[in-house]
Amino acid sequence: MISKKTKYALNALVYLAGNYNKGPVLIGQIAQAQHIPQKFLEAILLDLKNAGILNSKKGRGGGYYLIKSPDEVNIADVLRLFDGAIALLPCVTHKYYERCEECRDEATCGIRDVFQEVRNETVNILKNSTLSQIMAREARLRNG
Repeated sequence: MISKKTKYALNALVYLAGNYNKGPVLIGQIAQAQHIPQKFLEAILLDLKNAGILNSKKGRGGGYYLIKSPDEVNIADVLRLFDGAIALLPCVTHKYYERCEECRDEATCGIRDVFQEVRNETVNILKNSTLSQIMAREARLRNG
């Protein structure tokens, strides 16, 4: 299960994607529209800014805005940023690999093979699920 932080980050990013190229959006506006506690959202947006997904403008007319297009931001990157590894086993994770203590031979481990397949399919789906595609899915679901 993904963390609340990741879920809030995705909700905020989809909201910002809906306002892409319309100027900065105030934290309070995002928090209210997406039902996210503002203090929690501030930390999330700062992490997204440090990751190079968002930027901010201070002062009058300030707020947060996407610096990547909605086509470039995918769920896999956001999930890894906040929750770490996507894989269910440490021996099949891409960026956080660890050998399983009880494993005798990774090359012939059937359990590892199954979870590698799950990881590959999951990562493929999440990498191909961009903010633009999420917004398109929402529009399609709303319109039946």
